[in-house]
Amino acid sequence: MKTLAIPEKILTRKDAITADFLRLYENHLNELFTGKVKYRMSTSKFAEKLFMNHRHLTNTIKLTTGKSPCEWMENAIVEEAKRMLSETKLSIADIGMTFAYDEPTNFTKFFKGMTGSTPLQFRKGINN
Repeated sequence: MKTLAIPEKILTRKDAITADFLRLYENHLNELFTGKVKYRMSTSKFAEKLFMNHRHLTNTIKLTTGKSPCEWMENAIVEEAKRMLSETKLSIADIGMTFAYDEPTNFTKFFKGMTGSTPLQFRKGINN
């Protein structure tokens, strides 16, 4: 996973909030993808850890990056799921469990909503 570089300059408050969020986000993704945690942090949880209101966090992150905290999380999960579907032989249920989806159908619905294909269709498309 790439680490986002933070410029060496005096950060404005919105930049400081964004940098703090991205650090927390990357640490959480690392823990989630390696199985150290079995839950996905919500925007509210990120905001709580940053001692701010979740709306303020969402508005700030969207202003500075163009994406909401939820979009950051969803996009990262989809990219990692695609990698796992193409590079591993793990079952779709096991891949979904990696991202804290207890029910494979919920992971399948999420993946299809984000990509337009089910995880199985995506995996078959890679192998053809």
